[in-house]
Amino acid sequence: MSTAMGQQGSLTTRQSDALDTYHTAVDRFELILRERRAQIRSNQQLPNLPGQTLYLARNDMISAYKDLTDALPSRIGKPNKFGIPPAYLDAENEPMLDEYRRLFDVMDAPPANAQKSDTPFKDVVDLGIAIARAKGLDTTNAEVAGRISLGIFFAETNGVQNAGNARSNKYKGSFQTGPSEDQIGQKKWFATKKTIATFDPTLSLRDDKEEARAGNLDHRFNHWTAVRDGLMSTHADIFPQVPRLAKILPDPIDQMKLFELMQIIPTPTRAALRSGKLLSFKISDPTFMGYLRNNSIFAFGHADRARGSATFREILDAMWLFNAKFEQASSKFDEIKAR
Repeated sequence: MSTAMGQQGSLTTRQSDALDTYHTAVDRFELILRERRAQIRSNQQLPNLPGQTLYLARNDMISAYKDLTDALPSRIGKPNKFGIPPAYLDAENEPMLDEYRRLFDVMDAPPANAQKSDTPFKDVVDLGIAIARAKGLDTTNAEVAGRISLGIFFAETNGVQNAGNARSNKYKGSFQTGPSEDQIGQKKWFATKKTIATFDPTLSLRDDKEEARAGNLDHRFNHWTAVRDGLMSTHADIFPQVPRLAKILPDPIDQMKLFELMQIIPTPTRAALRSGKLLSFKISDPTFMGYLRNNSIFAFGHADRARGSATFREILDAMWLFNAKFEQASSKFDEIKAR
């Protein structure tokens, strides 16, 4: 009898079932990875939303591993390069997640007519700072807003400008906004632009050029206008609270996470900000909990998915899949400011 068979023979029914489910989930994820890669290499037409099945298969693998380590804690292994808690990911599966990211890079590629920027990261920072200053922030706090803005860009697209979306036909571009959000952002921007022009005429002139360049193009596929409109539609009204939030959340990564929640669950996030008890504010609405799970928060394993409510502190702590993106954004922000 092999060692593996001997070990499985000594497991409880729950442990054995969890192990079988995990192996099935790994095999399925690997199968879908190979299938998508073969379709891309042979130039086959991909199905509608080709990333959704892949995303769900990845989640199933992570979920199954978390259920396995809950049932059999000895299976928790070494840390992985993605910073995912070891109870959720077997480090041996790192190559599959690398391939997962490479496939999404292809499937999320910008459309051919997208208008890129030669300075995509600096654009995000400059726009975030300018909008924050227009909202009354001093230089120091406006820079915090600029760093947060860059974090959102990395959270939404891994820092890829004009990105498409292999999981949605609605949300597109550098800030993954929908058509209505973009329109709202444009209106708010033009109501604010005169103020910005008084203290940053260079940025205002750049905006004139990009607006003329975009013309009748969907503004979500001009990097500058996409970032500008995305920030104005969702985040600008919250920027005045940055000084207070920086005291409540001194960790820059937590600050980015909170503003990313404005992308995911804006209504309860605004309510939490108004409450005066941000970190202890609890949400329990099944719809909002569903939105969190659809964005890889409380999405893995039976115990996490069974949660009916969570405080904002618990939500921020559960956003560990965003950590690497926000750390990359923070590093890029430091590079920009050093120049």
